[in-house]
Amino acid sequence: MTKNDYDLIVIGGGPGGYVAAIKASQLGMSVALVEDKHLGGICLNWGCIPTKALLRASEIRHMLDNVSEFGFTVSDIKMDINNITKRSRKVAAQLSEGISHLLKKNKVFVYEGFGNIENGSIDSKTIMIKTKTETISKKAKNIIIATGARSRNLPFISSDGVNVWDYKTAMTPPKLPTSLIIIGSGAIGMEFASFYNDLGVDVTVVEALPSILPNEDEDISKIVDNNFKKRGVVIKTNAILKSVEILNKSVSADISVNGKVEKINAEKLILAIGIVPNTENLGLDNYNVNFDKGHILTNEWMETDEKGIYAIGDVTAGPWLAHKASHEGILCVEKIAGHKDLIPIDKTSIPGCTYCRPQVASIGLTEKNAKFQNLNIKVGKFPFVGNGKAIALGDSEGMIKTIFNKDTGELIGAHMVGPEVTELIQGFSIAKKLETTEKELMHTIFPHPTLSESMHESVLDAYNQAIHY
Repeated sequence: MTKNDYDLIVIGGGPGGYVAAIKASQLGMSVALVEDKHLGGICLNWGCIPTKALLRASEIRHMLDNVSEFGFTVSDIKMDINNITKRSRKVAAQLSEGISHLLKKNKVFVYEGFGNIENGSIDSKTIMIKTKTETISKKAKNIIIATGARSRNLPFISSDGVNVWDYKTAMTPPKLPTSLIIIGSGAIGMEFASFYNDLGVDVTVVEALPSILPNEDEDISKIVDNNFKKRGVVIKTNAILKSVEILNKSVSADISVNGKVEKINAEKLILAIGIVPNTENLGLDNYNVNFDKGHILTNEWMETDEKGIYAIGDVTAGPWLAHKASHEGILCVEKIAGHKDLIPIDKTSIPGCTYCRPQVASIGLTEKNAKFQNLNIKVGKFPFVGNGKAIALGDSEGMIKTIFNKDTGELIGAHMVGPEVTELIQGFSIAKKLETTEKELMHTIFPHPTLSESMHESVLDAYNQAIHY
């Protein structure tokens, strides 16, 4: 048997990779992590965390613009986009340093470089690690691929960092554009739309499907659509981007809306049309690793068809969420460690959040999907305008919608739009995981006054027992 340098080598230091590495070390394995850019991956450095810092700044701007509602008068409000982005980068750097400390504390050896898997025996896989100064070879019995993904471009247009932006440029603009076209209305697109709109930029959102936030429940998408339109955001649905012309200091986009071609002009354009998994140059063609639309195929324990090679996070099937990647990392490490009674991931129990204004959060089946599966359902709705805490906060737009299996009482979906719903959704996540029924939720005592009372009322409404609406 070949002597291994490590029990496990993790390639990629994002929210899947670094969590897997730490967990493996805690379980007694010798572990190395290979990362060629930044610890924390896209999520911590260019995604989840710094975008929330930016959105916090735009929320403050919105509050300052409406501060008179709370009895204050503020004049001469000044904004510096460079200071806003500097704070965002500072937040990301602080957390990246924290990841480095956690890895060191947990005795995970970190290699700064690019990892490639060479041919090896069934008992050992060889990783060639190319650092800035040398190429070194290390062996491990198990390997986890956690290399994440990058922004998707179109055949006729890609980010140039000047006129056509990807998420990195959009997060660090040298100055605010006067106008902006955003292609794609998923979470990333709508968060950028919210951020730039609140800072005074004219925003147009282009979505190929019939509604924005197309993965969300239709009732939720409609509320967000109405909100953004009231704020002055132009939304084009059923719209296909046909071409983009780069002008002197602007862009011109031709879109087909229900078959009719329209021209949109703006200073900048953001592509937010999905991701491409980072699987190139990893040496995976040396092994029995299979793909579906570029993403690595795995079993329920995140193992590929090649024994000892695992894949987690955005290189695998969706949903492409940081918290899913972290959970996958822990699950497959526990499998490697030989743990019994493990529970595979139920993708209908993974919450999703969009941090635009108003916030959106959901878990489980939408009403449309539940009906498509011919489920017998009961639906409850409760608007935040009926919630005392929301009214006191001055943020009462939105609603909570719950979907139950009428035959069993099982909570099969929860969908929210409104104040702090990205924090509230975890209550339904726990309820769903515990297979809580409507009766248990009805008899749960929710504190008053809180936004969470709307969760309770939505459940009551599903069974025609709502009190406050």
